[in-house]
Amino acid sequence: MNKIFALVDCDNFYVSCERAFNPLLRNRPVIVLSNNDGCIIARSNEVKKLDIPFGQPYFKCRDKIDKYNIAVFSSNYELYGDMSRRVMEILAQYAVDIEIYSIDEAFLELEGLRRFDLDDYVKEIQQYVLKGTGIPVTIGVGQTKTLAKIASKYAKKNKQNNGVFNIVNHPDIDQLLEAVPVEDIWGIGRQYDKFLKKFNINNARQLKYSQDKWIKKHMTVVGLRTVWELRGQSCLSLEQLPPAKKEICTSRSFGRPVESLQEMREAIADYASRAAEKLRKQNSAASILQVFLTTNRFKEEPQYFNCIQINLPTPTNDTFEIVKFACKGIEKIYRSNFRYKKAGVFLTDIVSKDNIQTNLFDTYPNRDKSKKLMEILDLLNSKYGSKTVQVASAGTKKEWAMQRNLKSNNYTTNWDELPRVKAK
Repeated sequence: MNKIFALVDCDNFYVSCERAFNPLLRNRPVIVLSNNDGCIIARSNEVKKLDIPFGQPYFKCRDKIDKYNIAVFSSNYELYGDMSRRVMEILAQYAVDIEIYSIDEAFLELEGLRRFDLDDYVKEIQQYVLKGTGIPVTIGVGQTKTLAKIASKYAKKNKQNNGVFNIVNHPDIDQLLEAVPVEDIWGIGRQYDKFLKKFNINNARQLKYSQDKWIKKHMTVVGLRTVWELRGQSCLSLEQLPPAKKEICTSRSFGRPVESLQEMREAIADYASRAAEKLRKQNSAASILQVFLTTNRFKEEPQYFNCIQINLPTPTNDTFEIVKFACKGIEKIYRSNFRYKKAGVFLTDIVSKDNIQTNLFDTYPNRDKSKKLMEILDLLNSKYGSKTVQVASAGTKKEWAMQRNLKSNNYTTNWDELPRVKAK
């Protein structure tokens, strides 16, 4: 029996999160900015109609922002992450299995739910997510993940679909596929796009009916799976647990140039703490630590870039140990009389925390106590908010930190920033 997949995609997710707690933004054009309020990374539909492109530097469109009364927000990652979690929890109630594909997308497997009317069922999902979170979603349904992706595009493309499109029982799937350019097919990258067009394969229908032997020869088994998926044969199962990252990088551009070693140490300690937390979340430990720093290459001033690699004595995810080595590394490569724009911490050679090869000459204090301390640290920060407890070397004022001058409140993660209702 063929499987049934649904791709649920949150509409203009960052913008929708801002609108969920501010009804005055519902019909007003809204944009969200990148780190340090640099570029536009999210746009409402109203903004898209004003010919303001994605990635446009904020300062270049100030005139249009004032002219059209566009609401502008700094990225509020704490809010967006928590709203994503709430959406995914609701979706999990409606699916046999779920794969969280990104912060604003999830695949649902609906096999076993055939006793329900499929169209009514996905519409109910859409309505319940909106009611429970205030986030509008688009849902595409197909026999495979690839077809569900295509269905999602059709759901967005035509307003008459009301954000839902079911390709499963469509009378002419080939007609739909013919209108999908080959570059828009999930899994077809830029190089394969150019290659296929050389052989006059320009849309999804043409790719669907390509010969298996030829596809396997030129696009390997991965490309062949995409072709089979277009034919309705499911080859890509859900990834219920995302694979552990093989590399973890935590870096930020500073809110202002950093010119002292003390502030650089604080920043590196902060980034190292975050990287160690990411390690523990995926039950991993790192063997190699890299630290880098750089000036702003777009400024006409003295330039400097450097990086150092440190082999850790024993694979670890202990915040204090990683911070200690990271700070030692930054002290070695730091040079005075430069204005630094960015720095970061890079963890590699990552292994499972259950497969750590210990070092006979390890001088770090009792690692069992370290493990318990990290568990308590993560518990407190999970319960009371990120960075409730942190290493002192990361500083308290953080005047170098990323600028977010237009950030909205953390409505769902900070008791002091809960939404307030004004009585008439």
